[in-house]
Amino acid sequence: MSRYASHGLLAAALLVWMGAALAAEDAPVDPRPVPPPIDRVQEQRQGEIAVEVAVPSADETREVFGSDLYARNVQPIWVRVHNNSDEVRYLTPMGMDPAYYAPREALLASGTADSESADQVLERSAIRRVMLPPNSVRSGYIFTRVDEGTKSFNVDVVGGEKPYRVSFFVPVPGLKLDHYEVDLDKLYSKDQLHELTLPELVAELERLPCCVRDASGEDRGDPLNLVLIGDIEDAYYAFMRAGWDETETIYAQSLMKTAASAVTGGRYRYSPVSALYVFGRAQDVALQRARSSINERNHLRLWLTPMTYQGKPVWVGQISRDIGVRLTWRTITTHKIDPDVDETREFLLEDLAYSEGVLGFGYVGGVGAAPYDAPRQNLTGDPYFTDGRRIVMWLSGSPTSLDEIEVRDLSPYLTGHVSD
Repeated sequence: MSRYASHGLLAAALLVWMGAALAAEDAPVDPRPVPPPIDRVQEQRQGEIAVEVAVPSADETREVFGSDLYARNVQPIWVRVHNNSDEVRYLTPMGMDPAYYAPREALLASGTADSESADQVLERSAIRRVMLPPNSVRSGYIFTRVDEGTKSFNVDVVGGEKPYRVSFFVPVPGLKLDHYEVDLDKLYSKDQLHELTLPELVAELERLPCCVRDASGEDRGDPLNLVLIGDIEDAYYAFMRAGWDETETIYAQSLMKTAASAVTGGRYRYSPVSALYVFGRAQDVALQRARSSINERNHLRLWLTPMTYQGKPVWVGQISRDIGVRLTWRTITTHKIDPDVDETREFLLEDLAYSEGVLGFGYVGGVGAAPYDAPRQNLTGDPYFTDGRRIVMWLSGSPTSLDEIEVRDLSPYLTGHVSD
């Protein structure tokens, strides 16, 4: 049994106890149904459970609650759960955010705790009871920490014989995200796409370029040390659950925020990344995992290839760990990378695996080794060393525990090819 499954059983037991205690005390139920705040409502159904969610932007939240909750790191999620079963179920807000705010806590954070109107709008519209009686509907707000760009979360419903985990990825207006400018469906025609067997896939992966290029296509940069196999939804599931964020486009405001964060050592989760090139184009997707400072983050770039394997798209990418920052004329700042790029590659495997987003993994060549005592350099002159391998990860669109991950031996199919 995975640690996540055991936690789920414990949570279910606690919630059953809580529900019995509430029933014994004849606890008050939540108020009348709360309508969605906006028309961007997403819905999913699993068996006897149906879930609808909506995430208002900062401006929309201000209109609904009369307070700038986002500025106080409070983001409301509207949720409506339909329990169409004959059993009692329980909603677990921790699936949406382990550090979610209680209604009164969110009210105090809003700075309007003494306002009767604010009390009515915020506290009385919150979901305060987790019990879902048989054949019932419950709606209202759960107050979470702010995530801009795309809000990823689970709505977990337990009780009965089967727990339900419904994953959502909800766009939140407000950021200018770079990957919104890329139409993945139009990158390749049907004639360009080709399905490969495993030996063919390994051979093609080793023939891919070794490294990213500059805009002119002349100079080589960081190694392409990463291959992902999965739909874009699978990638979102894996990375968002692991705490990765999208990146903003390079424009005046994002540059100013980047510069301010570099000077103050602040944390800008959506900081832009510069354009690097494969297949003659800049990255299709860029993601980052910020730490306490903008100077310290992991970031990666991904390019969709024309290859598919078992019907799933194949992505090639580059990942590096930022360990410092310096000024540059183009993006105001550029990052100094950890020269041990293989460690960063392995970090990603661990990160996604512990977040239950990996079905399997293996290794291919193609990059070419660069030993510690004879490193190569990227486009900004930072040295790096590598064993020359690319990690290949099959992504999962549903939870996959550590003991379910398959270690795939790709050595029988290796060609030994090293790309330029």
